[in-house]
This record gives sequence, C-alpha cells and structure tokens, in this order.
Amino acid sequence: MKFTLKGFAGNLLFAANVFILFLLLFGGEIIIPYWLQPIGRLHPMILHFPIVILMLAMILDFFRFKESYAKEPFYQSFVSWLLLTGALFSAITVIMGLFLSKEEGYTGSVLQWHKWTGVSIVFIASLIYWCRDFSWYKLGVSRVGAVVIVSCLLATGHFGATLTHGENFVLGPVTSAAEPVKVPIEKAMVFKDVVMPIFTQKCLNCHNLEKAKGSLIMTDSAGLFKGGKSGKLFVPGKPEISLLLERIHLPEDEKKHMPPKGKPQLTADEVAILKLWVKANAQLKGKVTELAPGDSLRMLATAFLAPEQSVEEKFDFAMADEETVTKLNNNYRAVYPIAKESPALAVNIYNKDLYKPEVLKELTSVKQQIISLNLNGLPVKDADLKIISQFVNLRKLNLNFTALNGEGLKELKSLKHLNGLSLSGTGVSYAAIKQIVNMPELKQLALWNTQITPAEIAQLQKLNGNLEVIKGFKDDGKSPAKLNLPRIGNEKSVFSKSINLDIKHAINGVQIRYTTDGSEPDSIKSLLYKKGIVIAQNTSIKAKAYKKGWFGSDAVSFTFYKSTFKPDSVVFLTAANEKYRASGPEALTDSQMGTYDINAGSWIGFREHHMEALMFFKTPVNISAVSLNVMRQLPVYVLPPEEVEIWGGPDKNKLVLLGKTSSRAPLPADEKTLMNVETKFNTQKISCLKIVAKNLKKLPKWHPGKGEPAWIFIDEVFLN
Repeated sequence: MKFTLKGFAGNLLFAANVFILFLLLFGGEIIIPYWLQPIGRLHPMILHFPIVILMLAMILDFFRFKESYAKEPFYQSFVSWLLLTGALFSAITVIMGLFLSKEEGYTGSVLQWHKWTGVSIVFIASLIYWCRDFSWYKLGVSRVGAVVIVSCLLATGHFGATLTHGENFVLGPVTSAAEPVKVPIEKAMVFKDVVMPIFTQKCLNCHNLEKAKGSLIMTDSAGLFKGGKSGKLFVPGKPEISLLLERIHLPEDEKKHMPPKGKPQLTADEVAILKLWVKANAQLKGKVTELAPGDSLRMLATAFLAPEQSVEEKFDFAMADEETVTKLNNNYRAVYPIAKESPALAVNIYNKDLYKPEVLKELTSVKQQIISLNLNGLPVKDADLKIISQFVNLRKLNLNFTALNGEGLKELKSLKHLNGLSLSGTGVSYAAIKQIVNMPELKQLALWNTQITPAEIAQLQKLNGNLEVIKGFKDDGKSPAKLNLPRIGNEKSVFSKSINLDIKHAINGVQIRYTTDGSEPDSIKSLLYKKGIVIAQNTSIKAKAYKKGWFGSDAVSFTFYKSTFKPDSVVFLTAANEKYRASGPEALTDSQMGTYDINAGSWIGFREHHMEALMFFKTPVNISAVSLNVMRQLPVYVLPPEEVEIWGGPDKNKLVLLGKTSSRAPLPADEKTLMNVETKFNTQKISCLKIVAKNLKKLPKWHPGKGEPAWIFIDEVFLN
C-alpha cells in the first residue's frame, strides 16, 4: 500500500475517535498518571486552533456544491484538508480536556455540557469528513452539518468560558447584573450580609459546585469551614495564620495569589472586613448593630452596606474625571464613589506620618464631588479647615482626635450641606462650637472626650433643637467594660536627635502602663506613662490602658527609630520590582514606615536581584551604624536580607567595605514581623555610602515555594 500523509491523518482521526470513546466508557475507572497531567493542561492552549479551522471548513463547505467550485479540484481538496485538520485537532483537544477533567476541582453540570458538546464536535466533524464523498451527501445535508457543528462550537465555547471565568462572562459587560441587595443596617447580619457577598463576588467563579478549584467550595458556610486540599481556609480568631489571608496578601504575580491575576481583586476594605471577621472567631450569627459602636468591623460593615438614604440622595453636580480620581488614590488616601454611577465621592485619608496640608489641597480638583471626608486621628490643624471649606457639597466630616483647638471652625460655616461633624478627642471649646451650632443642615455633632461640660452640651442643644450631640460613654462604675487601645500621639516615629513620647487615651482618668523590653505591661509594676518622657535612641514601646472599674485594654506596640543623618540624594544601582517601587529611592529616607500590607505602596521590593543603593552627602558625615527596616512574612515569600554589606568612602569610586551582617536561616515557626537589620562598624567619615542587601536565592525545602527566590522588602534606612 502506498503511504500518503492524508491517509495517515485519516487513520489517526479514526484512532482518536476510538480512544475518546474508550475514555467516555471507562473514564470513571481511569486514573491519569502525574506525568500525563501536563498534557491535559495544554487543553486551553490549543483549543482555539480547531475552532477557527472548523469554522472556515464549514463556511467553504457551504459553497462546494456551486457549479463553479464543484469542478475545481484544488477547492475540493483544500476543503477536505481543512475539515480533516479541524476534526483531528478537535479530537486532540477533547482528549486533553478529558485528561484535565480528571483533576480535582472540575465537577458539575456545566462541565458535563462542555464535555459532551465538545465530544459531539469531534464525532460529527469526523462523520462529515468520512461521508462527504458519498452520493447522498448533498447541499441540504452539508448545510445541516455545518449548522450543527457551528452551534456545538458556540455552545462548547460558552460552557468553557463559564467554567473558566464564571457565569455570564461573555455578556457581562453589556448586561446589567443584579446589584446585591443592601439590607438596612439594623437588620444586617455580619456573615450573611457583609462577609458572604464578598466571597460571592470575588471567589465563587473558581470555588463553586461546578468548578471547585483546589477542592474548595465557597458557596456556603459548610464549604468555607471545610476548606480544600490545601487545608482549612482560616483559623477562627487567628487571621495571621489563616490560609485565606495568606493567599490574599501574596504578590499578585504569584501563582497562589487569590483571586488570580486578571480576576477582580479585593479592595482594601474587603480585605479588612475578612481579616476582622476571622479575628472575631468567624461567627456565623450576629448582627452588625450588636458590635460595639467604635468596632472597626462595624464601621467597615456600615460603609459596605451603604445606607439607603446615602445611595438614594440625588446630587446636582457632575461626575469627576475618572483619570483624576485614579491619580488621587495612593497609599495614604482613598477616593471612591459612594455608590455605583453616583457622582458623589467619599475620601478617607490615613497614615498620620504622611499627612500635611498639601494632601487636602490636592483634593480641590474634585472639591465639587466630595460629600464625605474622614481625617480621624491625623494631625489636622485649624488652618487646614480653610481648605476643607472649599468642599462646598460636604455632608460628613470626621475630625476626631485631630490637633484642632476650634479657632478655625468658623471656616466651616460656608458648608451649607454639612449635616454630620465629629470632633471627639479634640481641644475644641464651647465658644468655638457655639459659632457653628446653628448651621442650617447640621443634625449630628460628636463631642465625646472634649473639654466641653455636660451643662455646655445642654446649652448647645437648646440653641439648636434639631441637633443630636453625641456625648460618649458615661462611667457610672456599675458596668465594667474593656478599655480600648491607647493611641500614639506623635506625628512621626522617626527622629534625628530626640522625641517626646506622647501616648493618649480617649477616656479621662486612664492610667497607661508601658514596657520597653518587649514584656507584657501590668497595672502595678510596669512604668507609668507621664508627659515629658524623652526618647533618644531606638525604642520599642508596649503599652496598656488601665482604670479602676474597667477591664484593662489589649497591648499596643509601636517603635521609634533614630536616624541622625539624611543623605542629599539616593540612587538605585539595581532596579526594584516594577510593582513595588513606592515613591522611588527617596522612600528609603522619607521617615514613613510601612505596615504588613505589601500592596499599600510604601515598600520597595527586590526579588530578581539584590538591592544596591548609593547615598550621597554634600557635607561629609561620621557614620558608625546603618539599619534597614525590613519585613519577614514567610507565607508571601518575604524574608530579611540574607546578607547586608555597607560600603563607604569619599566618593563612589573609592569605596571600602565598612561592615557586613548576615541573617540566620529562616525557620518554619518564624512569625511575621517588621524588623531592623543593623550593621555596626568603626566610625567613618564618608561622603558616599553604598548599601547592598542580598536576598535568599532559594527558599528552603520545607517552604511551599521551595527553590524559588525570596523577596526582600525595605521601606526605610536609618543612619547613625
């Protein structure tokens, strides 16, 4: 017999059909070996090829019976080859898909529809190829076959897209998806109405009954608590060791980051809600209103549920430019619409170390759209209120625990729509409040923990009968409650010479006890905080609040860092990862400390290579120690530098090694922490300093990312 390529391909198509039939009949008893799994995972890569080929073949087959084409040998041969190629590659794609479906996480009716429509394409296309030269195969039969093939292609693609991207993937952008029902705050349940909608919107595409990726089903509480093949999704009460939070905080480029790159990501508020819910023991029952008024989860849940009156309010101003709003968002300021399609914006500014009046001035480009402004805990001064007075449509203003004394409150009288003002924990006086008490729309005023007396508050309410004054907790000595955390009043945590320690508490008469050795403060032996304490070196403070008749607060920790010198310029010799560059080289000496959120924009990250930076001083300085503030967070592959080298000299071409520091090897039990890696050496007079921080090139065998390089994250360098 004479060998021909077409004959071989035809025989291969027949064999593929037989093999598919075998897999369909005995698939339940077949276990795909691990070395064949990569073949199955090629399924999404090649499936587009047979789709295009078969579509083209069916179109051309429509015209093969026309007289001008029926007598054209090349046309007939070309269509035959197209059909054979499309059918053969469809068969290969189906075999790969059947292999892939044997892996964990692929179940449900959508998978079955996808499988059987795909198999139908192979069988029908093969049948058409084998029968198209028979005498009974006429125009009508040809067109019916083409319609069936194209219909199956469309159906298979639809079900495949649903498996991969979730329900209504194709038409989602042009159809109006039903908005989640926002229940009233007083009826809302924490899990059902706040936590579960986050999972529904961001997780169910991959973790549902149809596609349980990683054997994890997140459609109900039972599936959430059961977890998947990687273990429990979370440990109630311990978000720091919960898989859910670990995967969320992985760098987006990591393959285990959730949701996967390209999928809708969780917002900062959604991450915070999940963390606080897990920390509160992941309760399934309990209303939002049962949480304490100042509870962080309650406040976030309230914002998430978007009270009806805020959403329904109509505004007569235009929507802000989308690009402008995007530029205003950064690692210390969030600017976002209060509701979908609403022109009104809410602004939340945080991180007191980064606050300055310019942060408010930058908002004047959207001054017409801002209706809510939260400046809680920031060093806002009375002079800053003149800037705020430009936000003419402002409704809510939170100035709790700011540096106000009340002299500038008169600036707010121009805000005709202001209905809620919070001034708790500030230095405002009765005389200052009296200036604004009769503002036409003012309905709620928070004055808890101010110098204003109960008698003065009563007088204010007489001046404005429609005004509700929030006076806060009254200590009657009969109902013991747990004190909230002390708070640090210092605007900066980095100093050059010394700093006066400032610790505050919202409740009068509270004693604050603290330690500097890392031990837990107690109510008797630990140091008693008093004003006037001066810190002149790196110091870690752990503090608790105590008061007779109350339960002591939890401990709060904060650290002060001394950095005597600041370089005139900084340059990187190696490029930081493009996603983790903060504000550039200047971020190393801007005195702004990062948190555990690696995506907050305050960290500079290196992984592909070591960090190398040069610092220049116009006037030579005498340096004896260099410290790097770094992060350790094993689940997200972040480790301290394996080794740090410090070089110095009169210029960049005359550097000598001043000192070297090595870190110990990581251990599985290492907890996440922000830490200093310090290198000391004999005092040297230098004009140029070179810092080399080397990352671990291979994670240990016990780590999930074994063999991969570790990240190093640096946010500050201290020079002494």
